[in-house]
Amino acid sequence: MAHYDLEEQEQIDTLKTWWKMYGNLVTGVVTLACVAVIGWQGWSWYQGNQSAQAAAVYAVLEQAVATGDAQKVKAAAGELAEKFGRTHYAALGALIAAKQSFAAGDLKTTKAQLSWAVENGKDELRDIARLRLAAVQLDEQAYDEALKQLDAAPAPAFSARFFEMKGDVLAAQGKKAEARAAYKNALEKSSDKPGAGNELLQQKLDALGEAA
Repeated sequence: MAHYDLEEQEQIDTLKTWWKMYGNLVTGVVTLACVAVIGWQGWSWYQGNQSAQAAAVYAVLEQAVATGDAQKVKAAAGELAEKFGRTHYAALGALIAAKQSFAAGDLKTTKAQLSWAVENGKDELRDIARLRLAAVQLDEQAYDEALKQLDAAPAPAFSARFFEMKGDVLAAQGKKAEARAAYKNALEKSSDKPGAGNELLQQKLDALGEAA
């Protein structure tokens, strides 16, 4: 038994020596790991809480749209942008508010909402905002501004729509050759999705006539 006790004491002494040398480092690493875990959990909670609050405001916006309350729509969209700008609810709210403003003939607010969604939205929502803003600018004959919106590379699912809108703008400018090229690109991008959209594209292309 004494032999085992001696071995245990030697192990304890070795451990004490090791701890004196590396104890502070180990404590620091463990502390940092704990802080990181707590920080990550806190951030996850914060994001979840933000999304929940944004969803509640977005529900108010949808209800305001249903009742035709333009002021409440504008206020809810503004709250989403100001307080919850990093959530997808904010960009979606801006798109809905822009649609409501456009229907009411308020083009200034429409463009402001769409511009916000272009600058702050992500992925598909940003692409939709660009398309809608370009359409408004086309109606206003602000052709250069519309083309700038369409210069950005969209998600593959929106490529055909971007080329079609670009063709519309170029056709309105009288640039038939460039418009024809844009429409052809749109048809090529949507070749795997035949339907009424492709028929309309072909009609637009035919309306430009043959290349000189």
